Amino acid sequence: MTASPAAALSARAQDVSSEIVTDILTLVRHETSSHDLPGLAAGLDLLRELTVHRLGRPDHEQRHPGGACGDTLTLTYAGTGAGHVALVGHYDTVWPAGTLAGWQQPEASADGRDKLSGPGIFDMKTGLAQGIWALKLARESGAPVPGVTFLFNGDEEIGSPSSRPVIEEVARKADASLVLEPTAHGAVKTARKGSGIFRVTASGVEAHAGLAPQDGASAITALSEFVVAAAAVAAPDRGTTINTGLIEGGSATNVVAGQATASVDIRVGSVAEQARVDRELDAIEVSDPRVRIEIEHAWNRPPMTLNAASAPLLGLAREVAREQGRDGLPDAAVGGASDANFVAALGLPVLCGMGAVGDGAHARGEFIYPDTVPAQTALVAGLLGRLAQPSRD
Repeated sequence: MTASPAAALSARAQDVSSEIVTDILTLVRHETSSHDLPGLAAGLDLLRELTVHRLGRPDHEQRHPGGACGDTLTLTYAGTGAGHVALVGHYDTVWPAGTLAGWQQPEASADGRDKLSGPGIFDMKTGLAQGIWALKLARESGAPVPGVTFLFNGDEEIGSPSSRPVIEEVARKADASLVLEPTAHGAVKTARKGSGIFRVTASGVEAHAGLAPQDGASAITALSEFVVAAAAVAAPDRGTTINTGLIEGGSATNVVAGQATASVDIRVGSVAEQARVDRELDAIEVSDPRVRIEIEHAWNRPPMTLNAASAPLLGLAREVAREQGRDGLPDAAVGGASDANFVAALGLPVLCGMGAVGDGAHARGEFIYPDTVPAQTALVAGLLGRLAQPSRD
């Protein structure tokens, strides 16, 4: 009996799983910290070479300079069927150069499953390799494939300041965008919090701390009051968290501080919460009126929800998963933000979390389960095939 196309695709992904893992480890072994421009440039060259090795030369490519950030590379491959799909992933990681040297491989999980670990392997170099192989397997299946644009950016971990316009431009030209970020324990990510990093500056009055402390107005004391009040604005039950992660200030222990700054990480689940946080932070008053508080409202990514355009895409992914013998494809809302937030905010169809299965993003010891690589690759390949079919509307 001839295997169904879905079964054949899954079997082929299983056959080449060791090659996919080899490509994953090749990417992981080249460190690409968001703040290491030479490392990012070499890492992007490596990623391009790997893509061309597996898929051939693209029909169009463009390297968008990132300035103080890693460059963004777009590689477009013409399709043989309907539609156009964007496969989006970042190659930068949170890990400083040199981290790899001291990295330890984890033991197998309690159920005996093997793990593979390395800086950026979960977030998100596995997704990059799986995306490349997904198009390769979809082509090899003989079924029509859509046109595909790979977008590889090197600044996602620092907010995508240079790549955001490119992401939005590519997404507008695509019929669907699949973001190859890691899964949520196997679930597709359909909702993400919006995020912002606010810089709060307190400007006080310097004075000698021993001779004339009454003449001073401490920026540090006022900023401390602000930080406590800001924490009270959080509403975890509504998905809103506020964390002051960095504080700097003062000039000497015997000087009443004239300046102090804080960096505040804010996550919200809705536009309404974003507006409330803005309003309530602006309303905070400190006890010493001589201290001026200034807030830089730097919202980075808007909240992502399962919009009307993305719901059918999720349904299509679930159909593909069922055809491939998977027992459902759950979706999840998560606290982190990604480049999918930008696409969803435009009202365009997007699914995030199409990449690795594992855990430990941004934590030493992040890992993947290598036995999930074939199924995840086949899922994206199968979805590409379905998106190449003419609309059933």
